[in-house]
Amino acid sequence: MPGFVSDVMPGFVSGFVSGFVSGFMSDFMPDFMPDLMPAPIPAAMPAALPALELAVKRHYAHNQRWGFIWAVWLAVLWGAWYVPGGALWHEHPYVDIAGSAVALRLTATAVMTWVHALAVFLFLLLWNGMLGKLDDYSRTIVRFRHISKWYALASLCGGPMAIFGSYMAMAYAGPVFAAISSLLFPVVGATIAAIWFKEKISRRAATGMGIIILGGMTIYGPGLFGELGGVRDHAWLGYLGGLLSVLGWGAEGAVAARAMDVSDPDVGIQCRFTFEVLFWGVLILPAIAVFTSIPVTGILVATLTSGKCLLWIFLAASTHAFCYTSWYKATSLIGVGRTGGIGNLYAVFALIFLAAFTLELPGWYFMVGLLLTVAGSFVMFGESEEAVVALRDVAGARPPPGP
Repeated sequence: MPGFVSDVMPGFVSGFVSGFVSGFMSDFMPDFMPDLMPAPIPAAMPAALPALELAVKRHYAHNQRWGFIWAVWLAVLWGAWYVPGGALWHEHPYVDIAGSAVALRLTATAVMTWVHALAVFLFLLLWNGMLGKLDDYSRTIVRFRHISKWYALASLCGGPMAIFGSYMAMAYAGPVFAAISSLLFPVVGATIAAIWFKEKISRRAATGMGIIILGGMTIYGPGLFGELGGVRDHAWLGYLGGLLSVLGWGAEGAVAARAMDVSDPDVGIQCRFTFEVLFWGVLILPAIAVFTSIPVTGILVATLTSGKCLLWIFLAASTHAFCYTSWYKATSLIGVGRTGGIGNLYAVFALIFLAAFTLELPGWYFMVGLLLTVAGSFVMFGESEEAVVALRDVAGARPPPGP
């Protein structure tokens, strides 16, 4: 920064003043007073422009580098989350719920998701406390009309849709399917971002997303055509959960990017989980308890009194809290589509972690789909830094001028 100030700013300021004064005088001085026009100030802009352009290029290269670093951390931590998330289904009270008891099992999934969200909220509270951002969090959360309403919407997409759907996929189709099925979410997020606020997608990024779509079709194909039929009871609920996670996380990425235009990513993710805790704890679970005979309180008490459950929830929440932090930081630097594309590497780490802990290898169709989606991510990774200089078509995003 000192080099930038000493080398670039003097020339830039001199050139700016010169251009501003001469432009102002030529536009607003009457035509009959040419003699009053001052002589042009010698401009240093030609010399300053290359240095300024270099500084801008370095700035966006820095953004791209750190955006990809955060996206890789997103992939590592997201992949690790599937191990404790899947293990939780093998502990009391969840292991005792028969697969045929669909309503009870889905309610248990909702309880699991709420406890998970509460634990993530506590981790993020510690994180923002260490960063000294709790005051910023309190200021942001109360500005619902202009800022936090977007995080409320993001929490609906990410909690009751994506995380709940992913736990459904783990329960009815297995953790490996849950880990790989969400690979389509960057396509959903990038599409929404491109339509909503004109986020730019380069040809290379679009090619990478096309490869990701092909990989996703490879993953879903055998299940849709019955190859996995009969392996698990109510497997269609697992596929539905995978679809919910794709749509939910894709939409959340776009909505969160809109919110981070006017807020800090660390504070934003805290707001997002605040709303999720409230949605589950104040609206959804009480409604289930009041209008059905399902023992919501019993499942919740059994979860909180089980040491093994709490251990797995602690591990899942710790990985997911900082996975989400990495996701939001990367999105603010390199955009929705690119973050999701690089974040798709989570499937690699999920397979590594799951194979190491369960000693189970996925089927051939999972591996083919995985290779395609990872290849698509690397195609996106090869973009130049110029591609992120202007993430959005600002002119195209503005409403047309009035008459």
